[in-house]
Amino acid sequence: MTLIQSPNQKSSVNFNKRSRQFHTATIVLFSIVILSAIVVAGWFIGENKISAIFAEINVLQTNPPLWLEVPMVTGKYLLAPTVLLLLLVLGVMKISPQPRIWSRRLVVGILLLLAGRYIAWRSLSTLNLSNPLNGVFSLGLFALEMLVILSSTIQLFLMLNVKERSPEADRNSLAVIDGSFTPSVDILIPTYNEPTFILRRTVIGCQALDYNHKNIYILDDTRRPEMQALADELGCEYITRPDNSHAKAGNLNHAIPKTDGELIVVFDADFIPTKNFLIRTIGFFQNEQVALVQTPQSFYNSDPIARNLGLENVVTPEEEVFYRQIQPIKDSVGSVVCAGTSFVVRRSALEATGGFTTESLSEDYFTGINLSAKGYQLIYLNEKLSAGLAAENIAAHATQRLRWAQGTLQAFFIQSNPLTIRGLRPIQRLAHLEGLINWFASISRVGFLLMPLAYSFLGVIPVQATIEEFLYFFIPFYVVQLTVFSWLNFRSRSALLSEIYSLVLTFPLALTIIKVMLNPFGRGFKVTPKGTASDRYNFNWGLAFPLLLMFIATAISLWRNLGMCLSLLWEQASTPEIVQHFKGLDLGWMWSGYNLLIIGIALLILLDVPKADIYEWFDLRRVVKLSMGGQNFWGVTTMISEVGAEVALTQKPPLDLLPTQQLHLEIAEENLQLDAEIVKIGVKDEFPCIRVQFPSVSLPQHRRLVEMLFCRPGQWKRHCAPSEWHSLWLLLRIVLKPRILFDRQVDVSPMVIAKF
Repeated sequence: MTLIQSPNQKSSVNFNKRSRQFHTATIVLFSIVILSAIVVAGWFIGENKISAIFAEINVLQTNPPLWLEVPMVTGKYLLAPTVLLLLLVLGVMKISPQPRIWSRRLVVGILLLLAGRYIAWRSLSTLNLSNPLNGVFSLGLFALEMLVILSSTIQLFLMLNVKERSPEADRNSLAVIDGSFTPSVDILIPTYNEPTFILRRTVIGCQALDYNHKNIYILDDTRRPEMQALADELGCEYITRPDNSHAKAGNLNHAIPKTDGELIVVFDADFIPTKNFLIRTIGFFQNEQVALVQTPQSFYNSDPIARNLGLENVVTPEEEVFYRQIQPIKDSVGSVVCAGTSFVVRRSALEATGGFTTESLSEDYFTGINLSAKGYQLIYLNEKLSAGLAAENIAAHATQRLRWAQGTLQAFFIQSNPLTIRGLRPIQRLAHLEGLINWFASISRVGFLLMPLAYSFLGVIPVQATIEEFLYFFIPFYVVQLTVFSWLNFRSRSALLSEIYSLVLTFPLALTIIKVMLNPFGRGFKVTPKGTASDRYNFNWGLAFPLLLMFIATAISLWRNLGMCLSLLWEQASTPEIVQHFKGLDLGWMWSGYNLLIIGIALLILLDVPKADIYEWFDLRRVVKLSMGGQNFWGVTTMISEVGAEVALTQKPPLDLLPTQQLHLEIAEENLQLDAEIVKIGVKDEFPCIRVQFPSVSLPQHRRLVEMLFCRPGQWKRHCAPSEWHSLWLLLRIVLKPRILFDRQVDVSPMVIAKF
């Protein structure tokens, strides 16, 4: 059996490798930047050879190949390709509401052809190299566009053959259910600074799993007495260590030799499994080549972006796109990303690769890469079998995303680089390349925000194209892509809402990318804070500062571009060039207007709304019997949590019902009885309603509550994101009716206070 290296051994080995790889990566990066700067400087000072090269390229741009010429027809007929393709993809989506093999391949094929056509047009016909200033912005915009298109094109290519694992899980689970395959399982719950009440329900959820051969371990990396007491109270194992070297990866590696299960399950401290988690996952390990099974991350609270916009019940969590679309794509080519929680790994395979990698902040991602490089198979089961806490404010959200970016991009500087590590197939490397490139899209977004300013303040025209060319080449590519975006990602996110989510952290991510490429290990592991509450609005000025500057500059740019455009159209309407060419002014004001809208919404996102309760309340209907002073009356829960419930009464309540009164609450369906105290009486949706709190909950009662709220198989449903038009309407409504002005209610569920 291969032993796991100690942290000190791995540190010394990794230091030398990091130093060498960091030097190589930095040299490559600086070489590209310096070479580009030399070329640009030579062009600006009029160096003959450089200027001649660009002048020749500009001649080619103004005389493109004949097959890039626009047909000699009127403008409305140039829209015919767009209309025909739009009708085709709409018909496909109507026949196949969910992507199937044939429909996905047809739509992806159309998108790939349109992308190739658009790239050819942009590269051979639209670059403006008439002078160095225009040329720098034109080539820069083209490069930023190609970076984004490259990532999306790789995704489309990998999307041609997506696997569905649920039928396979059905077959494999039979051996687990009938007892013919029952490997021993160790469930590891690493914790750093999470509150005790979060760990308590996670452990209870793991103990409720429908599987006997399991042991549960709390891995406490802060050596807290309350964690030891919690383990003793709940009857699970407790492991700690003398230091915090290598953060979560070091914590897990320290625990592995102290456990002996054939399979290891990892749950973050806030993730609670449904009862059937092990039944659905461990059957895959009947195949000796399977080393890891990853399941999606679901969340039982709203992410801060949706909550700050007031779209908690409308917008799906940000991670939905990754787990509904990206992970199945990666599964199809054997490059599943280990996500750090809610996964099962084979102990022998993990030990054969040296344990969880400590080279990077993203120990989960690179552990999966090492397993794949050794020839093991990684599986993605696209079923929601657990749920955890999403970041609870925008600062925590930023901390989490920036850590992910830094950890993933450290790939360029460590031995586990998926582009160079031995053992991966080319298609696997391509899938990992897409994941790395995707982070660089933040730099492209910064460029897209700045480009309208160049239109306005520098008179730059980075794209030279006629209106006819725009209609014939750009519109089909854009409209079809926008139409099928949500369909391809299984309705997990609309394109417009994706843009908003991306913009919030565009500048911090772009800065993080630059820092990582220069100093990849300069910042340590930061745990995302969980279990927090706030009773006031908080604006994140640190994240907002660059967006505020962009908002002001873009507003000025909009009026400047619009004014210049109207002035030229008024004064020179008869000049052919104005009619035939985009001079940058009309496109500039439209681009500025769009940027102004999304920046304004991004600023609203940075205003955290109050979250008065550290406990989550669930919209869960259960019939309850209430007993008070010998009287019984009935109701239905409208909301319930671990510490209280809201009950709509289905019969007239006693006249002497008052706040602070004690009563007994029984949920017969769940075999649960609780003592309760009335905290509010009111009317909700025309029903008399009371809110109660549970002043004291015993451990058996808490177990029943946790199982009812978090552990029911199939309870975490997939929700569909709004359509593009609905998303546009939501964004406009948010701008016109911001939450801070029109929705100041911070209670978990508003009721009209009344006396019965």
